[in-house]
Amino acid sequence: MERLLHHLENIDTKNTYIILVPTKDKDFYKPRNPNFTIKSADFANYSFAEQIGFKKYLDTLNADLVHFCMPQQPIGYRGKHVTTVHDLILLNTYNSDKNWLAFHAKQLIGRSVFKMVGKKSDHIITPTHYVKNKFAAFANINPNKITVTPEGCDIGEATPREYKPLIGKKFLVYIGQQSDYKNIKRLMQAHQQIRKTKNELELVLIGRLSGKNGLPLIRNKAWMEKQGFQGIRYTGFLPDDQMRWCLQNAQAYVFPSLMEGFGLPALEAMASGAPVIASNATCIPEVCGNAAEYFDPFDIADMTSAIDRVISNEARIEELKKRGAIQASRYSWHKMAEQTLKIYNDVLNQR
Repeated sequence: MERLLHHLENIDTKNTYIILVPTKDKDFYKPRNPNFTIKSADFANYSFAEQIGFKKYLDTLNADLVHFCMPQQPIGYRGKHVTTVHDLILLNTYNSDKNWLAFHAKQLIGRSVFKMVGKKSDHIITPTHYVKNKFAAFANINPNKITVTPEGCDIGEATPREYKPLIGKKFLVYIGQQSDYKNIKRLMQAHQQIRKTKNELELVLIGRLSGKNGLPLIRNKAWMEKQGFQGIRYTGFLPDDQMRWCLQNAQAYVFPSLMEGFGLPALEAMASGAPVIASNATCIPEVCGNAAEYFDPFDIADMTSAIDRVISNEARIEELKKRGAIQASRYSWHKMAEQTLKIYNDVLNQR
C-alpha cells in the first residue's frame, strides 16, 4: 500500500490522512504532503487486542472514513469504512511451514471475519475481477459493492548490474517467496525434465534464505538436494540491480503459482525484459493477458512442454518480450490512486 500512499499524496491536497502503522514501521514511510501524518498503532492481527483495543483507538480518531488495507479489522467498528481484499489465499491454502493448529485456527477465524467484512464495509476494493467474483460469492454480497482497482507496475530506475555467477549461463529464473501454493517443487521437477535434452539449463531461485519468510526456501532447498536434482541454484537475497540483470538475461521468468490475487511478480518480470511463462490458474491470465505462455500448474508435463516451447523458439522469446513490455505498461499506481480516491469520495457522499 506504500505505492498507493505515494500517489495519493500527489493527487489529494484537500483531505487529511492519518496513516496507522506498527511502531517498528513508523520510519518506513515519510510523507511529503503536509496533510499526511503517520501514527503508531500496535495491535496484532486476528487478536482480541485488534477487536477491542484497535476499535477503541479508531473511535478516538473520529475519522470520516477508514480504509482497512486488509480484511483483518475490528468487526465492531461502526464508522464509514472501505476494505481492500487482496486475495483469498488464507481461506484456501495451507502452508506446511506454518504450525498446523495455529494456521487452521487463524483460517477459521478468517472465514468469519471475511464474511462480516463483506457485509459491514461500505465498499470493497479488489485488485482483479477474479478476486471480486470469488469474494462476492464467498461473502454473499452484491458484486456492485466491489470495485476493481488493479495494482501498478513500478520496477524503479536501478541500472542492471551483472550477477557474475550467471555470466554466460543459460537459465530460467523465479523470484520471491516459496510457500506451498507458489508451486516451486513442481517447477523444479519440470526443470529436471527439460535438462534431459538441455543439460546446460539452470533454474535460478532468488530470495532471502533467512528469517521467517526464508523458511520455505530453506525447506525447498533441502528437499531439492535430497532428490539429487542438478542445475538448481539458490542465490539468496539479491539487490534490485542484480535481479534486473538476471531477468534481462534469463531464457524466461517462470511463474508457477497455484493461486494469486494479482500476480505482480510476473508483470515486474515483463517490465524488466524477461519473457514470461506462467500458470493459467486464478487471476494470472487476467493480469498477464496475451503476454505470457501458459501451462496447467498441476501438470508437470504441461509445464515442461510450455517452457520448452518458449526457450526453443527465439522468435517466441522476442514476441513475449515485446508483448510483456506493452502489458506491463498498462498498469499504473497513479491510476489506482485516482480510482481509490474516487471510491473514498463516493462513500463519503453516501447517506
